[in-house]
Amino acid sequence: MKVHLRQIPQGETLHLEGEEDAAGIGLDEVGAVAASPLRYSMDVGVSEGGLFGSGRLELRVRMCCVACLEEFEQDFKIEPFGFQIELTGNELMDLTPAMREDIHLCLPPHPRCDAVGSDKQCPAIPDSAERAVRQAPERGATAWDVLDKLKSISD
Repeated sequence: MKVHLRQIPQGETLHLEGEEDAAGIGLDEVGAVAASPLRYSMDVGVSEGGLFGSGRLELRVRMCCVACLEEFEQDFKIEPFGFQIELTGNELMDLTPAMREDIHLCLPPHPRCDAVGSDKQCPAIPDSAERAVRQAPERGATAWDVLDKLKSISD
């Protein structure tokens, strides 16, 4: 997304709102695919040699679950989104690197289809209550007791 500096009223901010193709965000680098256009709503302005802005970004992303290897989609909302870019003498400023950075930072390093906020149960992970019972150490058990129990299970 590019902003022409002459569009911004001097001493004021310019409100930008719309959708952009998410191809320039580089989601393929992290094994993800945009499932929707990148939606944005932000105010940008110029101040003392810099372009600044704040607002909101929204994007639906398709990823592969690291547990069950099934594809799933997740919505990401970056709010507040903010940036400060030093002016380089160009009249046309590209906001894509700032947008890309914030989106990449909110993506999970190990995506799971049963992530927080999802009502889906990952087929590769047993029920969470059952998992908690199996993984909970006994009271008073030492680390060696737990390891001995694991050893006896594998025998």
